[in-house]
Amino acid sequence: MITPTRRDLAVAALTAFVCLGLFGFIGQDRLAAIVSTPKPVMGSAAFDWEKLVVKKTKTGESRSICRAPTATLDELEMHVTTLDKGQMPHPAHQHADEELLIIKEGNVEALVAGDWVKLGPGSVIFQAANIEHAIRNVGEGRATYHVIKWNSPGMLAKREAAKAAAK
Repeated sequence: MITPTRRDLAVAALTAFVCLGLFGFIGQDRLAAIVSTPKPVMGSAAFDWEKLVVKKTKTGESRSICRAPTATLDELEMHVTTLDKGQMPHPAHQHADEELLIIKEGNVEALVAGDWVKLGPGSVIFQAANIEHAIRNVGEGRATYHVIKWNSPGMLAKREAAKAAAK
């Protein structure tokens, strides 16, 4: 049996101290991101409207379609939002993602490049990255629209790095 020397114990203690200190410095959320397993790449898929799970919200309802990496994107997110009469899903905001909205039914107003634009079924809205945008139901009934958002390669890592730096 080999007996550890004082030097061996000192090196082990120093290594443990550095590792534990490093984990504390990184933070739990960043550490989880480092050690988490990546999501599988989404392949071709079809999504049946009748099988999408409806989630009630304070402004109407939503249906999540997908949120996963693809062969060319860090993340593709698609969902469908239905707004009750007079509702907005959230205040005007901006983010690094670009997004495409396709109006399925009802009448909405969308904040696009600083102007409110009234749109009906079949209309398409492209919201550029880092530009304030919003949408609200201005019709007599409910309004439903599809949202397609994407994160180009490197965008998610850049966002996580910015969050970690801000803490």
